[in-house]
Amino acid sequence: MARLTGFFHALRRLFGGGDSTGRAVSRVSTASRSSSLTTQIDPARLRGLKLSYAPKADARPDPGEVVWAWVPYEENDGRGKDRPVLIVARLTGSSVLGIQLTSTSHDGDRGALRLGPGPWDSSGRASWARLDRLFRVSDGGMRREGAALDARTYARVANALTARYRF
Repeated sequence: MARLTGFFHALRRLFGGGDSTGRAVSRVSTASRSSSLTTQIDPARLRGLKLSYAPKADARPDPGEVVWAWVPYEENDGRGKDRPVLIVARLTGSSVLGIQLTSTSHDGDRGALRLGPGPWDSSGRASWARLDRLFRVSDGGMRREGAALDARTYARVANALTARYRF
């Protein structure tokens, strides 16, 4: 019987039910140190960047698409979570520039642009594009494609980024 009890405790630890005392265990997502790491990028390094709308349903992140990717928390302590990211430009053959989307209201915040609801949010909540959080996302760092933004909304975002950072 003791072996069986130990087996169940091991299963509970393995599948997130708790530690060996039965207490709930909090799991925080941390970045793996691989080529799929999403990193915040300094906009000053992006001079001459070309923003162009080019979504394609090809399983690669393309400008104009909302994709899901692991995004580091603002504390930059190695923790983060999967979030919707609007891809705004291709940086290299294997990486893109994206901005974090959030459903937290940022009305009146000059660092965010209201996009409204979109098919990337299954709850139909309005989204804001965080203009102050730019990320390099590797093609391998994209978890899944969410949807393509319409060209008019993409142009609003591109114009706001260009005005803010003088690309």
